[in-house]
Amino acid sequence: MREPARGQLSLSAVEAGIGVVLVLAVTMGFALNLPQPAARETQLDLYAEDATTVLASESPRHQGTTRLAEIVASAQSFDRERNALERRVDRILPDNLMYRVDTPYGAVGYRKPAGVAVGEATVATANGDVTMWVWYA
Repeated sequence: MREPARGQLSLSAVEAGIGVVLVLAVTMGFALNLPQPAARETQLDLYAEDATTVLASESPRHQGTTRLAEIVASAQSFDRERNALERRVDRILPDNLMYRVDTPYGAVGYRKPAGVAVGEATVATANGDVTMWVWYA
């Protein structure tokens, strides 16, 4: 007894079909223009968090438990430490970043510009929150 004849798809046709699907998938990827992840803002947040972590874990220059606790202990201590804080943040952050550090007694750094990506980190101290914003210069 003889087996019935079966139809068989040629290998060339299968390869051509896979190629067409691949080309369409790549074309649709460009055509849909999917949104990009917010990598720029995420990196800025990490810079701000790293800088505040360094400040929050450093020893104080005069008194207090940490550098940040010393800075926000009083208005007088903030005034005394303002320039040192600004120099320290300048050394911590890369040269292509600008910053603003806001404390209950004042701020150091630059004014935050409108319309640019800004990273932010806040550290709670016994005398109030210290917030740092960073952005690309």
